[in-house]
Amino acid sequence: MFLSGKRALVTGSTSGIGLAVTRALHAEGADVVLSGFGDEDEIAKLQKELSASYSGADLSTTEGVAQLMEEAGDVDILVNNAGMQFVSPVEDFPPEKWNKIISLNLSSAFLTSHHAVPYMKKAGWGRIINTASAHSKVASPYKAAYVAAKHGLAGLTKVLALELAEHNVTANCISPGYVWTPLVENQIPDTMKARNMSREDVINEVLLDSQPTKKFVQPEEIGAMAVFLCRDEAQNINGANWSVDGGWTA
Repeated sequence: MFLSGKRALVTGSTSGIGLAVTRALHAEGADVVLSGFGDEDEIAKLQKELSASYSGADLSTTEGVAQLMEEAGDVDILVNNAGMQFVSPVEDFPPEKWNKIISLNLSSAFLTSHHAVPYMKKAGWGRIINTASAHSKVASPYKAAYVAAKHGLAGLTKVLALELAEHNVTANCISPGYVWTPLVENQIPDTMKARNMSREDVINEVLLDSQPTKKFVQPEEIGAMAVFLCRDEAQNINGANWSVDGGWTA
């Protein structure tokens, strides 16, 4: 277990991709911190399963991120995964939804990094992994805030990589295509409304249309990629944006 003695914080880790990444890091010996919302009993079960601490701080606010980082303590591995989605044409897109998505999907990653980097530099080792998206490379209609945030996250990753390169700290993105998670499932009704389509048509003609494999990415695949990026063999992978999208962005 090559991550024994390392502490890992994964935001948005009570379900979906974040939980899969947390489980993968824990399996390699990392001491993990859960962050996110959900049913209290389910979160308590996850804490027991993973011997994990937990923070329910709201990462869409500066104060919430500061609370999380104080509760998490010094972290060697930071995985910025928390995110939300909203689907609507630009002219109908509520500004408050734009602000919320930018805050949670992009600003929180800057703020967690702001808090985590000093310890990583002092320790002489660190890994920052940002869950971006195929939408960090290409766009889709009706997702203005999400696409803008993910493009911004890819840019932030490059800046972190350059600033930290001489400190044995790497920063990389993992950019999945459609992964079957609550975030994807929850956007189906809005997409049905925006495109006047049935649920089945949204899944087959919208979600999976761009993925040549016609299969959803599995959360465990993202977990495996995150583990690889933490290995010493990945120390010269820095500032990269890894596509795990079945060929979508090809």
